[in-house]
Amino acid sequence: MANILISGSNRGIGAALVAAARSAGHVPLGTTRDGREGTIPLTLDNPSTIAAQLKDIGPVDILINNAGVISPERQSPLDMDFAGFAQTLNVNSIAPLAVAQAVLPLLRQSEAPRILTVSSQMAWMGYRKSDRIAYRASKAAVNKVMQGLATALEPEGIPVALVDPGWARTDMGGPEADEEPDAVANGILAIADKLTIEMTGKFFRFTGEERPF
Repeated sequence: MANILISGSNRGIGAALVAAARSAGHVPLGTTRDGREGTIPLTLDNPSTIAAQLKDIGPVDILINNAGVISPERQSPLDMDFAGFAQTLNVNSIAPLAVAQAVLPLLRQSEAPRILTVSSQMAWMGYRKSDRIAYRASKAAVNKVMQGLATALEPEGIPVALVDPGWARTDMGGPEADEEPDAVANGILAIADKLTIEMTGKFFRFTGEERPF
């Protein structure tokens, strides 16, 4: 049994992760912006406030950074909402590191601490597209941030990895997407269960195979 902190647990993959963790006998600690239904209230818009928001949570064995946004509406390289772009970077790229730093003292007390961050196939540098460039850039950035965190925490034996959830049928992915949120959540949880220091710094599909950055 593990205490699993899951950010963005109010819907989509996050809600499915909470359900999957509970079914597997773990203790899920979900976060939402408003702390609804017993979740931990957590807003990610201003990363400098995250440590204070998480100062009173209980033990954490596994952190799953799941929360994210796909905004702004205008995010073409030729027509960019720059304030929206900066906010997307705050939530998708910087906040996951701030959350990890905030709970690191708790993770260090765990017998098997692990950190997983939900990224995206849209982060892949070999995928040459110009749509939703703020989102793509934010996920490429969080990949590099978490790769760096993995390197920094490797001497302590704390593995850090990234997960590509595929195109999931959520509010963000839309109804035409390929993957069911429950299947994605179970796959992510399986990776969390088996994550070791030999896997640190790597990027996995939710189905378990390693994928290129």
